[in-house]
Amino acid sequence: PGEGDAAVLRVKGTARGLAVSLDCNSRYCWLDPGLGARHAVAEAARNVSCVGGRPLALTNCLNFGNPARPAGYFQLREAVQGIADASAVFTIPVVSGNVSLYNETARSAVLPTPTIGVVGVLDDVSRHATMRWQDGDVVVLLGGGQPVLGGSEYLAVTTGETFGAPPPLDLAAEMALVGLVRNQIAAGAVRTAHDVGLGGIAVALAEMAILSGTGFVADAGAVPADRAAWFGESATRILVALPDAGVAGLERAAATDGVSVRRLGAVGGQGLSVGDAAVMVEDLARVWDHALADRASGSEGA
Repeated sequence: PGEGDAAVLRVKGTARGLAVSLDCNSRYCWLDPGLGARHAVAEAARNVSCVGGRPLALTNCLNFGNPARPAGYFQLREAVQGIADASAVFTIPVVSGNVSLYNETARSAVLPTPTIGVVGVLDDVSRHATMRWQDGDVVVLLGGGQPVLGGSEYLAVTTGETFGAPPPLDLAAEMALVGLVRNQIAAGAVRTAHDVGLGGIAVALAEMAILSGTGFVADAGAVPADRAAWFGESATRILVALPDAGVAGLERAAATDGVSVRRLGAVGGQGLSVGDAAVMVEDLARVWDHALADRASGSEGA
């Protein structure tokens, strides 16, 4: 736990392991309950796959307001259908669940939050991936999800509002991507993988750098210099880091599976460096480590 996108647990007395992830983006679900629920299933399956797990089963906790009100009923109906649709595509059975309704005050209800838990299996737990990269690794973006700012963490932080359309979700493309990553991890070709989620590529790279204690230098022009490219969110994107000698093999496997590949840069140095700009990893780690205390004291951003 804490090293990768999902917790990895060894099954005592065997070579196998379990991977477990819990996910839901309630902002997406507020903007589009059906799409948001499909995203929750896809993200949980993606996170399990990013450590090398093969998703086996799904559970849920459906947190909503009053279903007797038109808005509450609509949100619950659409979310349940979204879970069913995504689970069918991934062939992950929904084996259990919990419902928590009437979560509201006289003024407003909670954001619709169909939390999804996925458990998967690793046949060889010694071959699992984490978010840790190594100095000299090449960082590659797998998948062609188009980042958008609608419903994003960036908008929530910078404006305090939730608006726009969440990113689209192609479940077939998602299946191809996570299958590729799982196979590469099982083969020992990839040991570092992290999905691009809240906050986009910028936050995903920062999380990997903080955990690894090592920076990243972006290739010139690898990511366009605009907010959506760096902080926009989408499904169907995973960052992997691997030695340069393994990139060609990954590209061949990705081409076979119909997954796009784009080199972003290389691991090295003590900062996240893009052109002439850089943020030191130790500064990122300090903000990350003290975020809760700073928020409680009102000193965040100081």
